[in-house]
Amino acid sequence: MPEVEVLRLAAFTDDPEGGNPAGLVMDASELTDEQMQALAAEVGYSETAFLFPDPDSDTEFSVRYFSPVKEVDFCGHATIAAGVVLGRTHGDGVYELSTNVGLVPVDVTVAGPNVVATLTSPEVATEPLDEDVLDALLAALDWEFDDLDPRFPPTLANAGTNHPVLVAGSRHRLSALDYEWDDLANLMDEQEWLTIQIVFPKEGDPNQRLWFSRNPNPSNGTYESPATGSAAAALGGFFRDYGVYGKGDHLTIMQGDDMGRPSTILLTLAGNVMRITGSAVNL
Repeated sequence: MPEVEVLRLAAFTDDPEGGNPAGLVMDASELTDEQMQALAAEVGYSETAFLFPDPDSDTEFSVRYFSPVKEVDFCGHATIAAGVVLGRTHGDGVYELSTNVGLVPVDVTVAGPNVVATLTSPEVATEPLDEDVLDALLAALDWEFDDLDPRFPPTLANAGTNHPVLVAGSRHRLSALDYEWDDLANLMDEQEWLTIQIVFPKEGDPNQRLWFSRNPNPSNGTYESPATGSAAAALGGFFRDYGVYGKGDHLTIMQGDDMGRPSTILLTLAGNVMRITGSAVNL
């Protein structure tokens, strides 16, 4: 295998003890698919991003994402981490990342040692979650239908990758997540879901514009993700389509608290796409 540098960052945090770890290879031009998969497995994070620079541009890259067990079409937190590294290297600007689900622009602002990246998601679409599939999902989570908030219908949302969206009936129920790994992993593989987006609004009130989130993802080889940008974008589509928030609204998603790796994701509804903002720190 060619020698490559693997950077390690935690995204959606400024504290190495928080956020979601991501691996980054800033130039993977000499790596094969098999070598990228082997490196991602060795790194062991939920995703590692492999960038392929355009030789004629400092702002255009192709990117592929690998979990420890398979390739993933799109990954938000690794994209934010990549944006932060590009900002450190090249400064402010809009970096165009060509992914398996299309072009994802990343707007980067550098303020001294602080770098903030905002990705614009692929177009977001939602549809009701099939009743039989919902039953299987609740069984795998060891939840009952009564554990859900009746104000919000269970939904399948896609922002480049698929994420079922469930709104818990209480903060306690969200905190008490404890699922059967094999059952949920098999269902996620069957349905082609990246993570499960389970949320609860602060004090049960959506007007607070602060939501707590948990994202199981055993099909990618990890029990739970402490920050998931693609799921946050999918959640924005859910909010849009059910009239919870409208275009231009900003809200905060707190994820990872129950894991001991707190993360802060800023979500802006922007019509058919969502804007996801965060920072990242070296590990």
